[in-house]
Amino acid sequence: MTALDTVAALLACPECGAALHQRDTALRCATGHSFDIARQGYVGLLTGASTKMTGDTAAMLDARAAFQGAGHYAPIATATADGLAPADDVVLEIGAGTGYYLASVLDARPDSFGIALDVSKPAARRAARAHPRMASILADAWRGLPVRDHCLTGVLSVFAPRNPAEIARVLAPGGRFVVVTPTDRHLGELIGPLGMVRVDPDKDRRLADSLAGTFTRTEHTLVEFPMKLTRADVTNVVAMGPSAFHGTPADDPRIAALPDITEVTASVTVSVYAPNS
Repeated sequence: MTALDTVAALLACPECGAALHQRDTALRCATGHSFDIARQGYVGLLTGASTKMTGDTAAMLDARAAFQGAGHYAPIATATADGLAPADDVVLEIGAGTGYYLASVLDARPDSFGIALDVSKPAARRAARAHPRMASILADAWRGLPVRDHCLTGVLSVFAPRNPAEIARVLAPGGRFVVVTPTDRHLGELIGPLGMVRVDPDKDRRLADSLAGTFTRTEHTLVEFPMKLTRADVTNVVAMGPSAFHGTPADDPRIAALPDITEVTASVTVSVYAPNS
């Protein structure tokens, strides 16, 4: 039995909202809508007109997987997992990308399953093979989460956009919403020299404002630590994030001018939210 077999009963048809059931190589609802399971293992629940969301490219995901695989963000992954309840049955990650953070959660919870949701096809393909207990869904969170009401015990958003109303809808009573956002010190040693996209120093307040009325913050933790990065690591940092969309080339000669090892600060906040009753 695959992870998709296990979580299929929690998914909802993006066309009509009815329950989905797996039959052969597709998910189907009672009203006749059908969604094929791709040979790479993910299921596409992205419907209607083309999405306005910009998904990560295969090259961005390759760079991110290399950087994450080197362990540089392991403390962030640990803090993210710690933000969830001790035992979570099914956890959804929105904007899952490579599936790295959700896989860390599942490694820490051997009885849990995960749903990795992303609008990018390359991300959906990668997440489908990221962990044996992770199901991969191609969908646009801003159009509505293809998940049934109040059936999830945890939702993650790590450096990703959020849809507060939809997240509150799918969380079960007592469920937790864990949000990871960078501070204005994150990668600060690289932003100026490499012309990378800066983090808005007001980001934390804007996050709180966007969730006010729907969620109450119950925990707020600063996770900050130094990283020793090679030029290859720095190249991956540039290529994996928003700077890749803003004309900062991964082969920038400014990277070649850096020392063999550059100490760079990782700085994020991990916030835990509970839905308002």
